[in-house]
Amino acid sequence: MIKRLPLFILLLFFSPAAFAQSDSDSTKHPSPDTTAKKVVVDSISKIPAADTTAKAVKDLKADSASASHAADSVAKQVSGKQGPARKIKHARVDSVAKALPGKTAKSSAGANTTMHSTVKTLSDERYSMLMKGEDFDNMSLAGELNHYPMPDKALEYKVQLGLNPGQLTKLKEISAVLHRKRIEMGENIIKNEKMLDTIFQSKQAVDGTVIFYTNRYGLYMGEIRNAVLQACLKTRDVLSEAQISKLESLEKAVK
Repeated sequence: MIKRLPLFILLLFFSPAAFAQSDSDSTKHPSPDTTAKKVVVDSISKIPAADTTAKAVKDLKADSASASHAADSVAKQVSGKQGPARKIKHARVDSVAKALPGKTAKSSAGANTTMHSTVKTLSDERYSMLMKGEDFDNMSLAGELNHYPMPDKALEYKVQLGLNPGQLTKLKEISAVLHRKRIEMGENIIKNEKMLDTIFQSKQAVDGTVIFYTNRYGLYMGEIRNAVLQACLKTRDVLSEAQISKLESLEKAVK
């Protein structure tokens, strides 16, 4: 027991220093607080940062998809609008391209209505009138200026004049007879002109032949003049006085 007493005293003496040294070491080198770290880690792990980020990314993708869809729809609408416009434009170009030949042909036809004369003494215009039975030299003036209208003019205003079926039939017959007579006499006049040109060109013209062909020319022209005035006379018999007056008023309004 006495032997152990010095050892016990030594232990008591050195224990405060050891505890002090331990406290000093703990102060200098604090031990890691694993509990605190765990709490922090747990709290950090519990923060929904990743979820929020993922959600934000998801929302961003959704917004991008919707924006892309909207852009596609707009593009489709624009292309849809441009599509018909282009088609209409091409249709208009095609229609214009198709219409131009028709108009050109029509204009050419209108320009070529005058026939080419085969007789040196007749112009193309006069030759065409004789061949087609058209009016020339105002042969109807003697009748029209005295209220004897031409049948063609009465037919032109058939609606305004209120022509009945009987009147229409008679006026068409009068006009047809006149047209046939004009063509018949027109062909005769052309033949007569050819003969006059031939006898003078061949130096065979003599007094008798010149008289013969010139008289025939007057005869043919007289036949046409008679046919025209006969048509005026017959037209007056078909129309009433009121219709004749109205026809003259309509013609004056046009002039």
